[in-house]
Amino acid sequence: MSAKESDISTDLDGSLGIAAFVAKSLSDENRLRILLCLLDGKKTVSAIVEELNLSQPLVSHHLKDLRRCLLVNVERKGVFIFYEMADERIIHIVRQLAHLATDLLSKRETF
Repeated sequence: MSAKESDISTDLDGSLGIAAFVAKSLSDENRLRILLCLLDGKKTVSAIVEELNLSQPLVSHHLKDLRRCLLVNVERKGVFIFYEMADERIIHIVRQLAHLATDLLSKRETF
């Protein structure tokens, strides 16, 4: 392993637990769909439910998890609660994961 690779490994080693915590939240397709839905801006639970054709309890459950992992922010305006993506870099990471998965699966010959 080169010195540069060793430095990268050492840098990552200290934050692997945090990365795993966030990655776990990204491991559900519906949560990813919710994040993509929020790419357009702030939305209420009912707007997300309507756009994604998912049940309200399911969307609320996933938003709770995304909030816990700090991937979405919450803003209350009167009786309405709005959700928005905490950081647009999330989408870039999801896009990279999708490309990686597609590439890896295209090379796989057996399952």
